[in-house]
Amino acid sequence: MDNWILKGVNTLVNEPSSVNITAPTQVKVKVSHLLLTDDDAMLYNGDVKTTYPRIIGKAAVGIVTEAGDNCYGLQKGSRVYFEPSRACGNCLSCKSGKPKDCSEVAIAGRDFDGFMRDFVVCEYGDVAALPDSVSDFHALCIETIGIAENIYDKLNLSAGQRVAVVGGSFTGNIIAQVLLYHKVIPIVIDNNAANLEAAQKCGISYAFEANDEFDENIRNATSGNLCDAAIYCAASRLPLSLIPRLVGDGKKVVLCASTTGNAVMDMHDIMEKNLTVFGVSNAYGYTDAVINMLVHKAVNIDVFEKEVLTEFNPAELLDEKSAFVTSPKRNIMTVLKMII
Repeated sequence: MDNWILKGVNTLVNEPSSVNITAPTQVKVKVSHLLLTDDDAMLYNGDVKTTYPRIIGKAAVGIVTEAGDNCYGLQKGSRVYFEPSRACGNCLSCKSGKPKDCSEVAIAGRDFDGFMRDFVVCEYGDVAALPDSVSDFHALCIETIGIAENIYDKLNLSAGQRVAVVGGSFTGNIIAQVLLYHKVIPIVIDNNAANLEAAQKCGISYAFEANDEFDENIRNATSGNLCDAAIYCAASRLPLSLIPRLVGDGKKVVLCASTTGNAVMDMHDIMEKNLTVFGVSNAYGYTDAVINMLVHKAVNIDVFEKEVLTEFNPAELLDEKSAFVTSPKRNIMTVLKMII
C-alpha cells in the first residue's frame, strides 16, 4: 500500500506499509482524494521546516473501512474529511482543558504525519463526516475556506467595510468570496488576468492589477478613504510593500501563508501608519462551520479548473509545483485520485 514519506528536502520515497486499528475510538480510512497544496510543495522543497521522516499531504478525503466500537456517528462506508490541524496538547491552553484556544496548533505534514498514503488510522474525532451534498472536490477546499473564516473573525469586520486581498489565485479568491458572503466588500489585487476574471465571475466587483492606475483605482473603490484592512497571500508573489498603500492609519494587515518567503515590508511604513500585522495559517475549529457553508453553496469552488490524476509520481508533481510558482497552472486544483 502506497505510503509517501519525505526523508529530507526534495527526497520523497514510497515505502508501502499496513496499518490497523488498536483502540475502540479509532477509525481506519481509505484515502480517496488528495489535493496537492502549496504547503506540500513548501515542505517538499524545504521552505517550511519539519522533522524527518514525515508523511506529507494536508488536504484529503476518504472512506471509512473500519470503525471501532466507540466511534460515534461514523461507520464503515462513511465519507470523511481529514482534519489537517490539531491542538498541540502542550501549551497552557491545552493543559488547562481549553484545546480550542491552543496557541501552537499542529499542522498535518509539518507537525504530524499527513495523508499522502493509501490508509490512515486515527482517532474518530480527527475526521469529519461529509454530507452527501458536499462533493469530495468541494471538501478538499475546507481548510482554505476555514482559513478565510478565521481571518474574517480575527479582523472583526462589519458589513460594508472594504478589504484589500493581495493575490487572487486559489486562496485569495476563496478569501474574497468568504468576505463577500459576510457582506464585506473585497478588493482583489492581482497581475494575472485569469485570476481577475475568475474573481469577477464569483461576483467580486473590484479586481485590479497592480499597475500605474493602482492607487487611483483603490481610492475610487474606497471613496478616497483607503481600505479598512488588507490580506496578503504570499502565493501571489506580489510585493508585500504594496500593503501600506492600500490601508488607512491604524488598520490591520493579515499575512496568509505558512511562509511569506522573501516578502519584506518596511518597518517605517508599519510604524508611520500604526498598522497591526499578524498571520493566519490554519483553520483549527472551523470545519463544521465550513461544511455548513458548502451545503448552502456559500462559496463557488467550481470556478477553479481541476486535473484529476489516477497515475502519478508525487515527487515529480511537487518538483513542478515548486519550480513554476508563476505558472498559470498554479490556479489548477491538482487532485490525486487514490481509489481507482
